[in-house]
Amino acid sequence: MIASAIATPKPRDQRLAPIADKVLSGERLSFAEGLALYQTTDIPTLMRLADLVRARQVGDKAYFVHSLRLSQTNICYVGCTFCGFARHFGEEGVWDYDLEDVWAFVDRHYHPELTEIHIASGHHPKRGWQYYLDLVSGLTTRYPGVQVKAWTAAEIHHFHKLTKQSYREILSQLKEAGLVAMPGGGAEIFAEPVRRRIARNKVTAEGWLEIHRTAHELGIPTNATMLYGHVESLEDRVDHMLRLRALQDDSPGFFSFIPLAFQPDNNPLARELNQSEFTTGLDDLRNLAVARLLLDNFPHIKGYWVMITPELTQVSLSAGVSDIDGTIKDERIAHASGAVTEQGLTEGELIGLIKDAGRTPVKRDALYRELKVYA
Repeated sequence: MIASAIATPKPRDQRLAPIADKVLSGERLSFAEGLALYQTTDIPTLMRLADLVRARQVGDKAYFVHSLRLSQTNICYVGCTFCGFARHFGEEGVWDYDLEDVWAFVDRHYHPELTEIHIASGHHPKRGWQYYLDLVSGLTTRYPGVQVKAWTAAEIHHFHKLTKQSYREILSQLKEAGLVAMPGGGAEIFAEPVRRRIARNKVTAEGWLEIHRTAHELGIPTNATMLYGHVESLEDRVDHMLRLRALQDDSPGFFSFIPLAFQPDNNPLARELNQSEFTTGLDDLRNLAVARLLLDNFPHIKGYWVMITPELTQVSLSAGVSDIDGTIKDERIAHASGAVTEQGLTEGELIGLIKDAGRTPVKRDALYRELKVYA
């Protein structure tokens, strides 16, 4: 039914006709075809093509997880221009948790359904390496059954600078301490001119990819992001996705791709650009749909409701999205830069969002193992 709806009537944009044929036959798309998908005004056809690929991958299932966001510090020396989260020592609004503070924080938010603790935070210049190992092992032992998904590649690079150990040594020690997976942050945009402008002091694109390759080789699955809607070009977006696709070909281990919409408040980049609007709903849907079509070897494309709103995330379930993240208790990073969504949703709200979109909700864990299907 879906294939028929895509093929008849023909796409309004004739550039999409040969692309639709390739999608229908399961062929891989090129850089030029990815760029054409970004440039087309035929959004309905783009969404239908992406939805076809989604249905091939997962049927009518849409996934969510019970997740607690832990950002144990907002102290950070990196200075990314898009960030409204980071603080320096002594600044207003700074926090920095010792381990006992971490346990108290998790205790406040813990409930029996909690599956995943997702850790991403600032690059603290003074915390010793043992703190991070004790944090992971402490969470693993104190909360049996809760999986620790922690440390972006940018933070792994920070640990490398801190300890002078290799990425492999650092990741091996974290895995031994209980780490089961990694989030996908820190990727931003791989194109070097843009990266120098928005994240000059962060891990390089090559370093980010090397860290994820190493994690996959060690049996640590990961996710991947892309920050869009600021100073990058459409070509930069396609390049970013194709570098991820190539790594997944060479060293499989990515679970999901998460496009992150730039949040235009409380950060130097937004003030520099001085725009009243950055991403739109159509831009958000286009990114998700293009990702589903280009990243043919990624199991999931995630609609991150924190940044694009629950309502648009619901629409995205018909534009290639098969995962909506989860309950996300106490999210702070996106909200520090202007996200206006709630800091968490209930399981019931997520199930209702998915069902109202005509999909079957599936509760998963951090490794995408199905825990419950809400038929």
